Amino acid sequence: MKQERITRSIKTDDVKHKWYLVDAKDQVLGRLATKVARIIRGKNKPIFTPHTDTGDFVVVINADKVRMTGKRESLKTYSKHSMYPGGLKVRSFAEVMAKKPEFVVENAVKGMLPKTRLGKKLITKLKVYAGESHPHTAQKPEVLSL
Repeated sequence: MKQERITRSIKTDDVKHKWYLVDAKDQVLGRLATKVARIIRGKNKPIFTPHTDTGDFVVVINADKVRMTGKRESLKTYSKHSMYPGGLKVRSFAEVMAKKPEFVVENAVKGMLPKTRLGKKLITKLKVYAGESHPHTAQKPEVLSL
């Protein structure tokens, strides 16, 4: 008797999304971002499907206490362009951390997600807060130690 090999493709409706809480205090930015991106993408689950949203929600607190190793803190810059001549604006890591520390974590995780429609949908599953408090206690996020 011949045995059929069936590849099961998971549907978005069949996935149960969980909520995780990650404390970024004294975490290295890149290492934190890779672990968070894996969870948002759903690569930590056995039902992972590349073209489907199988990931979970992640709430990151204490984003203002994230760190970098070596001289990276003084060398890292964030740039944007207004598309006008001479419109390049460059900000250092310290400037961005002083003004909006949530952006640093969001930007690092966003860079590790796919650059497609799915990636744009997945980044909405990341909630980043500079302090200890967050408004997602009703979802009962599970504390995740990285």
